[in-house]
Amino acid sequence: GPSEAPAGSHLPVLSFAERPKLPDNYTRDTWQKLHEAVGAIQSSISIKYNLEELYQAVENLCSYKVSATLYKQLRQVCEDHVKAQILQFREYPFLVHRNDSLDSLLFLKKINKCWQDHCRQMIMIRSIFLFLDRTYVLQNSMLPSIWDMGLELFRNHVISDKQVQNKTIDGILLLIERERNGEAVDRSLLRSLLSMLSDLQQVYKESFEQRFLEETNCLYAAEGQRLMQEREVPEYLHHVNKRLEEEGDRVITYLDHSTQKPLIACVEKQLLGEHLAAILQKGLDNLLDENRISDLTQTYQLFSRVKGGQQILLQHWSEYIKNFGTTIVVNPEKDKDMVQELLDFKDKVDHIIEVCFQKNEKFINLMKESFETFINKRPNKPAELIAKYVDSKLRAGNKEATDEELERILDKIMIIFRFIHGKDVFEAFYKKDLAKRLLVGKSASVDAEKSMLSKLKHECGAAFTSKLEGMFKDMELSKDVMVQFKQYMQNQSDPGNIDLTVNILTMGYWPTYTPMEVHLNSEMIKLQEVFKTFYLGKHSGRKLQWQTTLGHAVLKAEFKEGKKEFQVSLFQTLVLLMFNEGDEFSFEEIKMATGVEDSELRRTLQSLACGKARVLIKNPKGKDVEDGDKFVFNGDFKHKLFRIKINQIQMKETVEEQVSTTERVFQDRQYQIDAAIVRIMKMRKTLGHNLLVSELYNQLKFPVKPGDLKKRIESLIDRDYMERDKDNPNQYHYVA
Repeated sequence: GPSEAPAGSHLPVLSFAERPKLPDNYTRDTWQKLHEAVGAIQSSISIKYNLEELYQAVENLCSYKVSATLYKQLRQVCEDHVKAQILQFREYPFLVHRNDSLDSLLFLKKINKCWQDHCRQMIMIRSIFLFLDRTYVLQNSMLPSIWDMGLELFRNHVISDKQVQNKTIDGILLLIERERNGEAVDRSLLRSLLSMLSDLQQVYKESFEQRFLEETNCLYAAEGQRLMQEREVPEYLHHVNKRLEEEGDRVITYLDHSTQKPLIACVEKQLLGEHLAAILQKGLDNLLDENRISDLTQTYQLFSRVKGGQQILLQHWSEYIKNFGTTIVVNPEKDKDMVQELLDFKDKVDHIIEVCFQKNEKFINLMKESFETFINKRPNKPAELIAKYVDSKLRAGNKEATDEELERILDKIMIIFRFIHGKDVFEAFYKKDLAKRLLVGKSASVDAEKSMLSKLKHECGAAFTSKLEGMFKDMELSKDVMVQFKQYMQNQSDPGNIDLTVNILTMGYWPTYTPMEVHLNSEMIKLQEVFKTFYLGKHSGRKLQWQTTLGHAVLKAEFKEGKKEFQVSLFQTLVLLMFNEGDEFSFEEIKMATGVEDSELRRTLQSLACGKARVLIKNPKGKDVEDGDKFVFNGDFKHKLFRIKINQIQMKETVEEQVSTTERVFQDRQYQIDAAIVRIMKMRKTLGHNLLVSELYNQLKFPVKPGDLKKRIESLIDRDYMERDKDNPNQYHYVA
């Protein structure tokens, strides 16, 4: 709409040194002429005089000191005209109900025409009286410019009329309401009327904006209540977004810019702020379950607009992670997939944080805390399964992938591993599996093994990995020893026809193996003795203890179909060699001859007679080995490969192994608690129970229950490492 009208060029102020005398009635005649011209402008008829002439006339009058009179006369003419305008609205039927929108629209158009005419007329009038505007008016700071005087008259006589003002504002609000309901309305009419209200200082703020915001508030309060009931969350948020865009567009198109902040705040409050918790309760889990990326992005963006929005979204985010994570971890039936599911879940939440939550630090940190909370709800098992998962990836024959992919998987595993509290359980199982990979020759790649070690070292410190590193050193050293042993054997008078490879393991580095006394055949015993002589010759004073459980061999065999080679465990070897002496043996006979422990032997026979490659035939058939079963050599054995591995059995973890590994960790924890208590007491000499316990919590790297600590304290008191205070049972003293 029209604001300050264009001004024209700069005008020199003429000063007449000798003022020519004016004809007597010059002032009156000239004003007559000007008055006539103004009247013509106001009635929209053509002016009889040319504008130059009128302009010059104003200049002449000003130079004859009649400016003040001229301004008053002009103001009076304008005022009379504006006052006359109000009459057309007065006659206007005001009895009609506000909602008669047609009537309301006609009224608005009429008011708008009146305003547009007024502006157009004032621009023309001002261009004729420009000299007056630029001299006299400028010098009198109390006087409004001609343009402002026109605005003031229009405000005082037209818009300040209560009936006209109410009807105008009612009409505008009605149009906006209709537009919000989806109808097309005359936006340029709205723009013109609202800029009129803005130009007429304060009418916009005081009379329009307040009512407009109240109506907006009511509308969206009701709409929010209704749509929260009717719509699903994504649709609802979509609608909120649409409303925010529409209102933003309204500000740009026809509202005054100052309305933007309160208007948008009002929409945000009524459609979002009032429903934050309800929106999340109703729909967040679903969006996260189904990984609805764009809806989650929208949720984050909208919630970030409102005070407290991110905070409540954070809480629900954390709850979701803990609840979902708990379902992965606590159900023993899902153990075989636990780690893969944890990795997938972590990938999923990472992706959501990156794409939907703009990598927001708060969301990242809370996600980590939530993971740590749920993964430790079930002690020990996740740690054990993570170790086994790494084992499955580092084993030979793992189809996983390129080195890069394997690296990436190991990195992801480390992130999950970081959340675990009892890392000693992981270490125990990792060590047990690593030993098997190394000793049975099942490791996929030394590089991957070393890479995983350095990750563990970086995460848990050198003490954590020193034994694991020791295992690798033993393997390297054993290689060197074997090179020397081969040379030593070539110098023997009877080198024998068995190729012996020995791994020499340092007791403290490796898992503890229960020695099993089995009956080796004479050739093997003889070779063991040769090696022992050779080794102790180089390292006197060492004690060698043969471990049979992880030994393995390659056997050559002849079948009707031809020659084959078998890669077999030492126990499998002892069983198969018996069939060089006879065709059929019972379970009991085999047990006597080999000396292999009962359950171990049953597993061994099962692998030879009930697996994929059946070198032996069991009678009666069946998948379990029972007392009294008989075994026969299978001469018709067929297989597409020449060398066949049957010793995977060695890699399989038995229930006993699982239990004993876990037991050993607990045993070790007892020692660590004892050592920590003694260390603390030795330093402090005297300490209260609560302080001792909190100090222990600081030092121990695994989760402990207060009850367990109490037991260890009792045990140390019994063993005289410390004693209770005579007067205060909650005080302990160190006993040197």
